Amino acid sequence: MILAIDSYYFENKAKTVCLIFEQWNSLEINSCHSEIVSNIENYVPGEFYKRELPCIISLISKLDLTKIDFIIIDGFVYLDDNDKFGLGAYLFEKLSSKIPIIGVAKTDFISLNKNKQLLLRGKSKKPLFITSIGININEATDKIKIMNGEYRIPTLLKELDKLTKEK
Repeated sequence: MILAIDSYYFENKAKTVCLIFEQWNSLEINSCHSEIVSNIENYVPGEFYKRELPCIISLISKLDLTKIDFIIIDGFVYLDDNDKFGLGAYLFEKLSSKIPIIGVAKTDFISLNKNKQLLLRGKSKKPLFITSIGININEATDKIKIMNGEYRIPTLLKELDKLTKEK
């Protein structure tokens, strides 16, 4: 099973949503879970994980992760070529390095070159930026590449983004 998770911020709250699905090219969602958390940390550049990680952990701690093979996050695993931890690496560490994490970011992080791959999907000229931990970067990129959808953002990740913004 694959778990994709994202958060959206409004006022002093965060809405975190995760979708669980079986196959990389699936359109079917097996389950959807969400939670709203209050009193979240302020955004600090380079320390985004301090804001989002508690929201993610709060939601996934309520789930049975024994059947989860991969987690997809909206963001980066590493922040530079010296393996400075980003959200994905901190999540991997919190989960005792048991579940591979694939970061799918829509905007580039320029201090990172060696641990990311650019992925063009559909007819888009704008790449997605893929990072990973616990899984080879080439394999991680291939998995995101085969996800359903003919556009830049895979269909289920687009749906996840939409669900985070619904009140």
